[in-house]
Amino acid sequence: MGRRRRGAHQLDILKSTVNALKDGEVVAVPTDTLYGLACLAQNSVAVKKVYDIKGRNGQKPLAICVGEIEEIYKYCKVAVKREMLEDLLPGPVTLVLERSAELNPDLNPFTPLVGVRIPDHPFMRRLCQMCGEPLALTSANMSSQTSTVDVHEFQELWPKVAVVVNGGHIGDQSRQGSTVVNLSVPGRFSLIRPGCALAPTLNVLDRKFGLLEDSENQKL
Repeated sequence: MGRRRRGAHQLDILKSTVNALKDGEVVAVPTDTLYGLACLAQNSVAVKKVYDIKGRNGQKPLAICVGEIEEIYKYCKVAVKREMLEDLLPGPVTLVLERSAELNPDLNPFTPLVGVRIPDHPFMRRLCQMCGEPLALTSANMSSQTSTVDVHEFQELWPKVAVVVNGGHIGDQSRQGSTVVNLSVPGRFSLIRPGCALAPTLNVLDRKFGLLEDSENQKL
């Protein structure tokens, strides 16, 4: 019975979070790297709320988060082998790809690219699956402040979000976010942020698939 009750409680939290997202709200959630702020990426009003809550520069992009690799092909133009995506995701890696016309044009309108994540975190995977559409995702902290690994560390943001999901202390990765790599140029990659999964990511890109590093193309 104990396990069943915990499972039911988890499902209640998921449903409440999905309902808040569908209502255009912003939620605070645990990921496999840090705590994040999330909203529906296709909802332009909600996306603006995220920027307002964080005090984030409007020219800084938000990543998107999906539940399955198949969804990446809907919202991005993929220039690498699917096997590479499967080697890197789910995991603490953000892949920067060319966006497709399906993605909300009000999300990062200043760039043809978008970072996409599938966090290796059961709550986030299930949340994305239940929403059935991408989440816009960024770290749960005021802009330029330290990233957060416990919910109490971003207490000042609690009144500004609809749901705060307490996933406990996250990892032991020195508060590094995901490793961010640009894969929008066929046959090449560029490192945008080393992050917490640099070595295994480079092992996949360079050693396994033979992509060449492109130092000219490091900005999103």
